[in-house]
Amino acid sequence: MTASGPPPEVTRTSVLPRGVLAGYALGSVVTGAFGTVPGLLLLPYLTDTLGVAAGVAGLLVLLPKAWDVIVNPVAGRISDRTGARRPFMLVAGLLLGLLFAAIFAAPFPGGGVSGVYVAFAFLAAATAFAFFQVPYVAMPAELTDGYAERTRLMTWRVAVLALTILVSGALAPLVVDLTGGGREGHRWSGAFIGSLIVAGTLATFFGTRGALTHTATAAEPSLRAQLRVAAGNAPFLALLVCWVVQAAGIGTMLAGVKYFADHVIVQEAGATFLFAAFVGPALLVMPLWTAIGKRHGKLRSLVAASLLFAAGALVLLAAPALPGVAVYLIVALVGAGYAGQQVFAMAMLPDCIAYDTERTGRRQAGVFTGLWTAGETLGLALGPGIYALILQIFGYVSSATGESAVQSDTARLGVLLGFTVVPALLVGAAVLLLRRYDDRTGAAGGPVDNSPVWTTEK
Repeated sequence: MTASGPPPEVTRTSVLPRGVLAGYALGSVVTGAFGTVPGLLLLPYLTDTLGVAAGVAGLLVLLPKAWDVIVNPVAGRISDRTGARRPFMLVAGLLLGLLFAAIFAAPFPGGGVSGVYVAFAFLAAATAFAFFQVPYVAMPAELTDGYAERTRLMTWRVAVLALTILVSGALAPLVVDLTGGGREGHRWSGAFIGSLIVAGTLATFFGTRGALTHTATAAEPSLRAQLRVAAGNAPFLALLVCWVVQAAGIGTMLAGVKYFADHVIVQEAGATFLFAAFVGPALLVMPLWTAIGKRHGKLRSLVAASLLFAAGALVLLAAPALPGVAVYLIVALVGAGYAGQQVFAMAMLPDCIAYDTERTGRRQAGVFTGLWTAGETLGLALGPGIYALILQIFGYVSSATGESAVQSDTARLGVLLGFTVVPALLVGAAVLLLRRYDDRTGAAGGPVDNSPVWTTEK
């Protein structure tokens, strides 16, 4: 393999201290809370509390998140230019905590005005999140130059992410119910999650303050030049497109949790129990996925986890005829697949970044992570939009009372299909996009692709 440009500054692969592992992983409290709760609460908040029509509510959720497609690469470029990841994360994370609480503050009485307010507050929060998430995702490629050590780092991160999803996703709707529901209950829930975000920001900032970093000697001279480099990285593009499609599937299922609980299994506090079933067992399978990855490689393991997710989602089609315990067990199976997806996709991304650093000798992790987080954000934003469109097509009736309206059989069918078939198709079919990704390792511990677009020899 030959590399263009000056050689990178490479040090001996080192084992990360547990304190750094924990400190970095705690940043997932921020990413997990913001990535989970809006997708879980925001669409039903708009349709069943503010009385916004399902189709319009889907747009109000989608457009602010789609904004991140523009702002994430910009955040990556700025982060690369300054070379300081942690200060960005501190300021952006603290601001995000305040803005998250503001999303559910509902200061206006009218449903239409409140809907517009939610959209603008969500837009501001999404912008703050970009300046936290992009530097955060860029850090693994700079904390260690070891291929296996990145998997270990991601395992810690995903374990905290899973726990955060469990706590925030299960407790957010419970806080709404315990504090009176409606607008007031959502205000308390927004303040609770905002506090979690602030705590996670402080924990990761101070937890990584003593970490050594591995960086290259130069950066690309312009954003356009960096984007050209990213566009020529075929394995990165394959992984990115796959992850965007899968994020849309995950976002669709996430958006349907409360609707599925209210109109399919019809159980009190069903959304809380569904989240516990989805995330709780996932914590137990992390060591298993790590062992599978070591034996079969990250690529094959990602495919296996994705297919497990898709298969479980399809089985949930039978949920109306199944007892509650069976439904929760199937959801746990889906959660196990989701845990594997997170571990291996996040572990493969730093491999792509490390190969680029070895090849070019330039420090440009922020470009790849900026595009990655932009794509992930777009996918997760498309999920609620897709689900809202399905609700609109199947005739879902909105409500401004804080309680969901009685729905027709057709609307309930839409709730079921949006929660099962659509996520299964998106997550399962997306693995076909990984055909050009070869999981062998090169000199930098990165992926190798023998397709015409990606070559390792000149």
